[in-house]
Amino acid sequence: MPFVIGAIVVIVLLIIVISNIIVVQQSKAYVIERLGAFHSVWGVGVHFKIPFIDRVARRVSMKEQVLDYPPQPVITKDNVTMQIDTVVYFQITDPKLYAYGVEHPMAAMETLTATTLRNIIGDLELDQTLTSRDVVNTKMRAILDEATDPWGIKVNRVELKNILPPQDIQNSMEKQMKAERDRRQAILQAEGQKKSAILIAEGEREAAILRADAEKQAAILRAEAEQQAAILKADGEAQAIRSVQQALAESLTLLNDSAPNDQVIKLKAIEAMQKIADGHATKIIIPSEMQGLVGLATGLVEGAKSE
Repeated sequence: MPFVIGAIVVIVLLIIVISNIIVVQQSKAYVIERLGAFHSVWGVGVHFKIPFIDRVARRVSMKEQVLDYPPQPVITKDNVTMQIDTVVYFQITDPKLYAYGVEHPMAAMETLTATTLRNIIGDLELDQTLTSRDVVNTKMRAILDEATDPWGIKVNRVELKNILPPQDIQNSMEKQMKAERDRRQAILQAEGQKKSAILIAEGEREAAILRADAEKQAAILRAEAEQQAAILKADGEAQAIRSVQQALAESLTLLNDSAPNDQVIKLKAIEAMQKIADGHATKIIIPSEMQGLVGLATGLVEGAKSE
């Protein structure tokens, strides 16, 4: 019997010892009280709790946590009631303050978030509330972070999840947005027509410039051609004059050498005119005083052919 009692005592002692060996996990912290007063905060590792003296007052998670609050009724500066729900990202930095700073820390966080949101939105009008989310987020984070410092909580970020104005305000906003889209569409269409008209006008102007330039070049080419023709004509006339002068000079030389009669001189003149006509003219104008001599010469030539 004593052996059995001793074995039971040993088993009970082992159970008590094993049950008081506590392993604290990663990202956890245990707040320990000894005889009802704060004793220490246990971090990651193995710890032994004195039976019936020490107790774990609170198990605290050191991870960043998220609180998604339901929509809260908020009144803006211009008396518009909206439903706004917020999301708060926070982290416990001091387990002791978290355990003893405030009763029910999560409920206190929710109440503080709602009142802070009402205070900030109450200073803004509807349009400012809809377009100033970043400003509201920044102000709320700063106020909440400062207010929760005595609770061992650090607020990392605050976001306005949804902003829901009344239905009639939503309908008015949709009509306003539709009117704004129609206005932008009309402006874009007018700008497109303007650009199209400008491009057409520029194309017509460039075409007119090109036509004028082509006509100018054609006129220049025609003028150059006429100029070249005039030059060639003048060169031909000058060459003809030189040929006449040369023929007359030869005739004068013959007169000086053999003193021929008038008939011979006229025949030489005809020969000179024939030389002038070769390759330079298609018509020969014979002076009236030489026409008789030409007729005589023609008759003599025909008589010689008949014999």
